[in-house]
Amino acid sequence: MSKSQLFDVEGKVAVVTGGSRGIGFMIAEAYARNGVRTIICARKASACDAAAEQLSAMGAQCTSIPADLSSEDGIAEFARAVREREGSVDVLVNNSGAAWGAPLSKFPGKAFDKVLNLNVKTPFMLTQALLPQLKAAASADDPARVIMVGSIDGIRVPEGSLDQNYSYSASKAGVHMLARHMAHHLVDERITVNTIAPGPFVSEMTKAALGHQEGMDKWASETPLGRIGTPEDMAGAVLFLSSRASAWLSGVVLPVDGGHSTRAA
Repeated sequence: MSKSQLFDVEGKVAVVTGGSRGIGFMIAEAYARNGVRTIICARKASACDAAAEQLSAMGAQCTSIPADLSSEDGIAEFARAVREREGSVDVLVNNSGAAWGAPLSKFPGKAFDKVLNLNVKTPFMLTQALLPQLKAAASADDPARVIMVGSIDGIRVPEGSLDQNYSYSASKAGVHMLARHMAHHLVDERITVNTIAPGPFVSEMTKAALGHQEGMDKWASETPLGRIGTPEDMAGAVLFLSSRASAWLSGVVLPVDGGHSTRAA
């Protein structure tokens, strides 16, 4: 099999939550540029619509379905809207997430409620809601894919300005285990579940640390490979996990982090 066949994703259908910006947009862009018909969601309708228009101009059609995935009703409504548009879904990327930073002595209980709800509960329930569409796309040679977006903060203790994100790091460790647990049960349905654990990428969530040159330089100097992650780095990981090349992988956590996780605390 040629490398073009191994990594070809053209004609597939993907759903990317939190796809209007940051890592979600990088993932949706990788799909759009490689022939994947993509549905993105975000809370803000204007941002979601604008991103979908921008992505559609890059290649394959991208559809905006604004949604608030922090509630069960919002998850159900989004899943219903996806089902109305697509009878099958080849790839579900659970990327939506939230963070909260505060000193340990002042860290509020509501921070755990918000962050664990969106980062852990929502991916589980959305996967559950779209199981019929994933099953419809699945085959033995090319399974349907669920890709969870975890974090290296779920592998090692966060550093610098991110070291007070207690609920975030706990939630991302939970995402990694949740993916393995779902992978165990969905493998018989020809659905794989794998996790990307990003390191430092520029996004809304990391703007406090990376939203200025000083922060960029600091994180680049502390990254073993000497730089911040780029859209191409994320594209390579997600295209691999969405293509025939990864068809025999499930339950894997793939650090996309420039080597940070090799120095886990």
